[in-house]
Amino acid sequence: MSPAFCTDFTLCNALGRSRTEVLNKLAAGQTGLQPGVASASLEPPFSTCVGHITGVLPALPPALATYESRVARLTFLLARDIAASVHKAIARWGPRRVAVVLATSTGGLAETETAHRAALRDEPLPPGYGLLRTHSLAATAELLQAMFAVSGPAFVVSTACSSSAKALASAHRLLHTNVADAVVAGGVDTLCSLTLNGFAALGILSPTMCKPFAADRNGINIGEGGALLLLEREGQGPALLASGETSDAHHMSAPDPTGHGAEQAMRLALQHSGVLAADVGHLNAHGTGTQLNDAAEAMAIARVFGRGPLVASTKGYTGHLLGAAGATEAAFCVAALLDQCVPASLGSEPPQPDLEITIASQPQRLASPFVLSNSFAFGGSNISLLFGADTP
Repeated sequence: MSPAFCTDFTLCNALGRSRTEVLNKLAAGQTGLQPGVASASLEPPFSTCVGHITGVLPALPPALATYESRVARLTFLLARDIAASVHKAIARWGPRRVAVVLATSTGGLAETETAHRAALRDEPLPPGYGLLRTHSLAATAELLQAMFAVSGPAFVVSTACSSSAKALASAHRLLHTNVADAVVAGGVDTLCSLTLNGFAALGILSPTMCKPFAADRNGINIGEGGALLLLEREGQGPALLASGETSDAHHMSAPDPTGHGAEQAMRLALQHSGVLAADVGHLNAHGTGTQLNDAAEAMAIARVFGRGPLVASTKGYTGHLLGAAGATEAAFCVAALLDQCVPASLGSEPPQPDLEITIASQPQRLASPFVLSNSFAFGGSNISLLFGADTP
């Protein structure tokens, strides 16, 4: 496939509300995770850390007010930051040639939880609540289409924790098949009670800061945030070269302990790009901090790459962003190519001693023009994205 050039990107999460703020804190090794919960409405009966975006998100303009929700406000914040570049793409390609592919796993579920609690008390629904524009997963794509006034294909991907990585792969295919010339792609997710309680019920929610690949890791932290990448068929700088997707369907929620599906996803990304495993200098791991996920992923990485690439999980900075994780970590990969720097894998010290991979314990120079990002989800939905500073 021809490369999909990332001509701009932005992100927002517990590290900050802008690309500059997020990347500065990432480079400084500062975590955005905090003990406790984001708001009283979540009220979980357990202790944990979360990656919460502090402060009030900007209100939607009146013309878009019917989409009101926290996920809509976050989408609007991200879109506003990247708007100048998107409008340049529209001027270049035309509004019918600009597509939107977004991902989310919760949509407006937090607002639906509030509405449900009101219904249980025989109270009216919150003012402005509407199922299709408040809760619906598709509402985020509709919001971006309306904001940018584009009429290319628009859809939402929801495959749990691989969602926004798959949105980027879908965007790449739209460019490759000449369906679109530019795509606004990414993902957004916000904190809600269902995800916090759900992961706690699975016994994999850490009461403290998560420790990906560490010897004493004990589970994940949940975060909220999003990332948008503008992908175009022509451009300069970092590009999405290829993706590898597999579905091993090993278990409803547990990863295949052999890491077979993860391994095949990485091998397919290399095969489709023509890049050699030895040429990949950095790998942003799915690295959730659970015993099973990190062990299986480390085995898969070792079989494909050995100890070659510097491996880092960035979930120690942001928490697990669920449907927004893949796009956020893809944005971190683009930043690594631009800055030629690999971030430290925060919380990974000391690493599990028998993992046969090289953990980036501190920021290090990126000595290769190729990086790879892994995203794995419930049900064995696996994807690896390969980015390059230059086309091979």
